[in-house]
Amino acid sequence: MIDRRLRVVLAEDSVVLRDGMVELLGARGCEVVATAGTAAELLAAVAEHRPDVAVVDIRMPPTHTDDGIRAAVEIRARTPEVGILVFSQHVETVWASRLLAGGAAGVGYLLKERVARTAEFVDALHRVADGGTALDPEVVTRLMRGERRSRVDALTPREREVLELMAQGHSNRSIAASLVVTERAVEKHVAAVFTKFGLRASDADNRRVKAVLTYLADGG
Repeated sequence: MIDRRLRVVLAEDSVVLRDGMVELLGARGCEVVATAGTAAELLAAVAEHRPDVAVVDIRMPPTHTDDGIRAAVEIRARTPEVGILVFSQHVETVWASRLLAGGAAGVGYLLKERVARTAEFVDALHRVADGGTALDPEVVTRLMRGERRSRVDALTPREREVLELMAQGHSNRSIAASLVVTERAVEKHVAAVFTKFGLRASDADNRRVKAVLTYLADGG
């Protein structure tokens, strides 16, 4: 079980949903240090509290278009140590690509209607706060439709499958179970991805995240 108490800023313009999420996260051991109903309030709350992670809806006041994710991109530029978990009903590929393009770790993008359990959401929060990724498969698919650079084109179909599952936050063991192969085989595919992306062994702690971000951002 995860026992780390996360400090969270929650940005959601629906008061009912926001209050419900505060209750749920509190029950799961997270500390919601501030809530925000607008993009401006989100920026101010993150600047004041410096949380482990900010949960961001895309469509927030004042325009109810892409204000939330614009704010998320700004947060990444100002305070890259703060994890960002976009939690929305919508996939905005242009802004998602920009959010991922900086190469910084600690980014998630989940679709509200596809998160079936609170535990799944909280696990994603911890993963993002720890510098990993948590991306909904639909988000990955949309981003992968963009034009890719030669490094990504050099991947085999199996290597792309492995990398897509890495983007969703799966461990090597979980990927092996999903693809019905050995964990050793997955390790070889991951190593091949690192080589093709030019990620050296000295970057071992961050290579998984860097590989995923390269894959997704290349479409932007």
